[in-house]
Order: sequence, then C-alpha cells, then structure tokens
Amino acid sequence: MHIRLHKVKNNKGKGTMMSGGDQEPGHYYVGIDVGTGSVRAALVDQRGILLAFAERPIKKWEPQFNHHEQSSEDIWAACCHVTKKIVQGIDVHRIRGLGFDATCSLVVLDKQFHPLPVNHEGDSYRNIIMWLDHRAVSQVHRINKTKHDVLQYVGGVMSVEMQAPKLLWLKENLRETCWDKAGHFFDLPDFLSWKATGVTARSLCSLVCKWTYSAEKGWDDSFWKMIGLEDLIGDNYSKIGNLVLPPGTSLGSGLTPEAAKELGLPPGIAVAASLIDAHAGGLGVIGADVRGYGLVCEEQPVTSRLAVICGTSSCHMGISKDPIFVPGVWGPYFSAMVPGFWLNEGGQSVTGKLIDHMVQSHAAFPELQAKATARCQSIYAYLNSHLDLIKKAQPVGFLTVDLHVWPDFHGNRSPLADLTLKGMVTGLTLSQGLDDLAILYLATVQAIAFGTRFIIEAMQTAGHSLSTLFLCGGLSKNPLFVQMHADITGMPVVLSQEVESVLVGAAVLGACASGDFTSVQVMSLEEHLFILSHSEYSLTLFGTRSRG
Repeated sequence: MHIRLHKVKNNKGKGTMMSGGDQEPGHYYVGIDVGTGSVRAALVDQRGILLAFAERPIKKWEPQFNHHEQSSEDIWAACCHVTKKIVQGIDVHRIRGLGFDATCSLVVLDKQFHPLPVNHEGDSYRNIIMWLDHRAVSQVHRINKTKHDVLQYVGGVMSVEMQAPKLLWLKENLRETCWDKAGHFFDLPDFLSWKATGVTARSLCSLVCKWTYSAEKGWDDSFWKMIGLEDLIGDNYSKIGNLVLPPGTSLGSGLTPEAAKELGLPPGIAVAASLIDAHAGGLGVIGADVRGYGLVCEEQPVTSRLAVICGTSSCHMGISKDPIFVPGVWGPYFSAMVPGFWLNEGGQSVTGKLIDHMVQSHAAFPELQAKATARCQSIYAYLNSHLDLIKKAQPVGFLTVDLHVWPDFHGNRSPLADLTLKGMVTGLTLSQGLDDLAILYLATVQAIAFGTRFIIEAMQTAGHSLSTLFLCGGLSKNPLFVQMHADITGMPVVLSQEVESVLVGAAVLGACASGDFTSVQVMSLEEHLFILSHSEYSLTLFGTRSRG
C-alpha cells in the first residue's frame, strides 16, 4: 500500500473559506450537525479551520421492527448543549453566522408548533419519523405504481425513506391523533432553522431531494392528488413549505432572542437556510483544489469527482452541468448541493450500522472488547491490526477468499432501488474465534465497497465521468474502509485534513448567510470550478494495491 501525505493550498494560495471580498479578522461561524445518533457543533474561523468541537448523543426509539423515532425537543436541547460548549471562553460577539445540517427525518408539529405523536402509543415526545424508518412499505409501493412524472427525478423509483410515503402512512394510520391535528411537516434541517429564527421557510435542498419539489417548477399538484394527499395542497402548501430558499440564504432577522438565550449566542446573528447532512459533507469536500499532486482529477472538471459521505449510511454525491437520469439513483436535482449544478445521489441505507451489527452480534465480540480495551484501542483499530497479523504474506483482501457478504440488510437504496432485498453471508464455518470475527468484519467492509462500485458503474453507464473519490464522515477515519474502497473501485481516494467536513460545510452556510462571503460556490479557474470551503487540505492518496 502506498500512502502519500500532502498539504494543499486553495486557489489563492492563502486561507479563504469561500470566495468573497476582504473581511475583518477574527470572525467566527458556528456549524451544527444532527446525525443519526448525536448532535455535534463546531466553531470555525474565516480560514475554514475548526477551533472548537462538542458532541452529545440523542435518543432513539424503535417501538417495533422498522419503526425508528426521535424527539425534536431532545434534539434541540442537544443543539443548545453543544453550542454552549464550543463558545465557552470566547467573545461571542465575534460570531457572525450559524448553519445547520441534519438527517432527512420527518418532524411533525401541530398548528401551534407543538409536537405530535408519530406512533400508535400516542407519545407526542416522539414526533420524528427517522430517515431510516421503513414503516411505509405499502405506501411507497402504491406511489411507485402511479408512474408519475416526478418519479423520474428519484431514479424512477421512490424510496421508502423519502417523505411522501411517510406522510401517507401517517394519514392512513394516525388520522385522529396526528394527521388531522398537524399544522407543519418539516424536514429536520428545516425544523432547526425554524426553531432558531421563527421562519418557516424550507431549504431547496430538503424539498428537492426528499419531497418531490422542483427547483424549476415548484410543487406538482397532480402528484399529491394522485397519491391521496391532496389535503397538503391547501393554503398554498403551507404545511410542507411555500417559501423555498437556496442553502446559505439568510433567514428573517436572524437568531431570535429566545433561541439565542438557549444556544448561548447573541440574538440577531445570521442563520442560514440549511442542508441535509450528507449534502453538507459533499459541499465540504467535493471542491478541494488538488493541483500539483498528480491526481487524474487535477486536469478534469469538478464533475469528475464523487463525494462519498459515509457514516451510519453512505451517500454518493456526483454533480453535472446538465441533468443525467440514472436508474435507481436519486436525482437529478438542480442546485440541491452546489448552485448551478445538477446532483445525483446514490446511497447505501446501512454501512456503519451494518459493520456494527456484524461485529457486535458475533460470538467473539466480548473477547474483542476486552482485548481492545486492554490496548486502549477502539474495536476497529484492534480489528485492523489483528487482520495485519493474520494475513501473513498475502494482501489482506485475500483473507476473505471463501467468505462473502451481500450487504443489503436494510434493502438496497441504489442502484437496485429494492427495499425488499435482504442481507446474506456465504462461506460460514463452525468456528467462532477472533480470527473469524476479523475476517467477517473485513468481508463486510469489502461488500460495502463493492456496493459503492456498483453505484459508480450505474452512474458511469448513464453518462457521468468519474475518476476520483472524495471521502468524509465517520467511516472515512477507518484506514481499512478507505483502502478497500480504493482497491475495489480502482480509483484514488482523497481525504481532507479536517476530518469534520460535514461540520465545516454547515459553518460555510452560516458564513454565507452573514454576508461576509458572497456565495457558497463561485470560484472559476480556467475550466475548473472549486468550492473553497476549506483553507488547506492534507491529502491522503489511497492508491489501489498491486494484486500480483
């Protein structure tokens, strides 16, 4: 394996977060990222450097199989906690902007903005249907049978993880306790910006990617009537959004006094229209300037890059100047991540969650925990070192020659778009030792990498020209995960020095909303476009290993 470390400057050779005029020194921006299991916040300066970080877990409920719920009150409390942590000891009046990103989960509130239950138990504290919830299987099958024109912008088949089937499930199953009382249905990122500003505007990112909204045409009345949700059309779509703004747009009068007190920030600071978490990660990495380091993408436009945001699940973000329709891959979505570009979004519904499941359910997991703790290592660092011990003279990838995993334990999001698919392991023996656990872990990582290759091949066949992977998210911190993606896709992998790319992407939104920078996107150099969301990159180039 060949690893080369480089430090790369941005296009101007000095630190800038985005293109813009000269700014006064010492301004800060706050990015808040709500993931599946935790809320994280970062304080970022004008150079795009992360100065402070805090994280707090959030609650999850699974009252029955495939039902996954959270609480908007719990999540907001966690946002307040982590934000207060990162601003301790600094002059908060130097903070100029705040940006949110979050999972594309569905938040339900009544007409007075109070939580409503999304469960049969009637527990209104649990008012969020999570992104990975698969309760609306029947509903999404019926929606897909309509063959409505909006479906061509989601790869031809709508996912059960999108909002329309979840809304239909609520209407059909919780009519009295939820649906009839509902006044507002928010994507979680939009809920957070509303909570901070009192403005009910929705982000173009959320509505285009998960709600069938068109950046060019708006809502399509015929779709909602065809699937039995015509009641959402009333009052100009006020329940799901009739003011739609590009990510990074400043909202209202900024942070309200009430929200400011809860967050520990000054009232009135700029708050941006939000992004979905994966899109914030894509914004944070896809535009890095890598000139001078021999990468094939150096002489290619930004459309040759695929951003892979890998955590609990994985999202594969590719952009194009013209719309490209990829069967089984979401999009094309106009201006949903990078202004002026069309976005295609492939994905795998469980990746980090699948690795955890496979490792933690193995008989040797207690032994692994004990040995990793004794070495003061994470379980995955220990497994990686254990694989190096048992591989002997062969490349580590060949340890799985007789063991194979099909990774669709939660259905296939892309490119098969089949939520009924199940996972599979072949090649099992009666052995249950630590060696077997390590090899099963390796086979699972390889299976996920093959899933990425499957998505890339579908995108290439449809018209994308991709040459380089740009990874971020929790799994990108795992060297084995990164190396297997390089080996199996045959593409170089680029990692940024700042591992919290999603948080920096959220802070970029706040910086844009503050007016300190003119745009989230804008720098043209010859025929290449770059998004300057980081000032410096340390590139780890994971090249493919020789097989012979």
